[in-house]
Amino acid sequence: MAISREAVLNELDRIAVPGGGTLVSRDMVRALSTEGDTVRFVIEVADAAVAQALSHAEAEAKRLLGALEGVEKVQIVMTAPAAPRGQAAPPVMRSSGDAGAGGGAPPNLKIGRHPTPQAGPAEVKGVKRILAIGSGKGGVGKSTVTSNLAVALARKGRKVGVLDADIYGPSQPRMLGVTDRPSSDGQTIEPLRAHGVTMMSLGLMMKDGEAVVWRGPMLMGAIQQMLTQVNWGELDVLLVDLPPGTGDVQLSLTQKAHVTGAIIVSTPQDIALIDARRAIDMFEKLKTPVLGLIENMSAYICPNCGHEAHLFGHGGVALEAMKHNLPFLGEIPLELEVRLAGDAGRPIAAGEGAVSEAYARLADRLIGGGMA
Repeated sequence: MAISREAVLNELDRIAVPGGGTLVSRDMVRALSTEGDTVRFVIEVADAAVAQALSHAEAEAKRLLGALEGVEKVQIVMTAPAAPRGQAAPPVMRSSGDAGAGGGAPPNLKIGRHPTPQAGPAEVKGVKRILAIGSGKGGVGKSTVTSNLAVALARKGRKVGVLDADIYGPSQPRMLGVTDRPSSDGQTIEPLRAHGVTMMSLGLMMKDGEAVVWRGPMLMGAIQQMLTQVNWGELDVLLVDLPPGTGDVQLSLTQKAHVTGAIIVSTPQDIALIDARRAIDMFEKLKTPVLGLIENMSAYICPNCGHEAHLFGHGGVALEAMKHNLPFLGEIPLELEVRLAGDAGRPIAAGEGAVSEAYARLADRLIGGGMA
């Protein structure tokens, strides 16, 4: 009689581990195989100390699986991945009752593992819509647009979340003024809230100025974890702040989650629009609807004389939207206060003025169009 993989996982899901959860729920089981009368798998842990604490779990696994019909041999290997030379170790999430980094109980949850198999894109629990905020190029204000749009939607009564998926350059904690660390019960991460927005970012788990030096699979695993292991609660819309370009993070997001659509942010200058076209093409290839384009830094009005200057050109994004038969969602003007507000952690959309009104109009358009 063939050994059922599901039966093996059911037994392993009965084995509790320190810090809460089970071998299965904590995603410690790797390379599970059933061949003939033999069950083989790897228990992956964070370090040697955790391996020692799990010695009882290994013995319990052998006992439970050995009692299954058809099982004669159980072979288990316990391993702890080491970061390659020059590569940063994954950030560790500790529960709120743990001591700070460097002491206390073993880590409960590690961000930055390889992705786990998944049968196509899945719904994110409690989240009605996912909007990817992308750009082909860096420096066009995509993260600024994301944080301010989230705040504008929250002011309209929407339940809004922000997932900072710009792994190498997470900026949402600074822009939303969040400095606390998220907590974990060993199975889920509790996100933080600011300005009416629920937010999660890898930047909340890193030291200031610390670099993330990861290859693609770790990026993909981190995105999967922040989608599925964060307790997002009930959200009308989750805005995902993507990194610039057309790489692993964009691909992972669309493979792992049902993305409602994408919004492209660009300045009106030609060099930015070239990369915006690439972003549009990427989402089309990924079968993700592009819901519209936003022109950021569209005009600068001198606060002294009132002269309007178009430092990056004007109207280029609207023309690009027309060429692609896509909605033009609106213009966001360029003001010094936008930069000052972002640096201070007080998004300009939370206040009053021309830029705040522009974001309010953008929020109204998304809500009216059923996109948020």
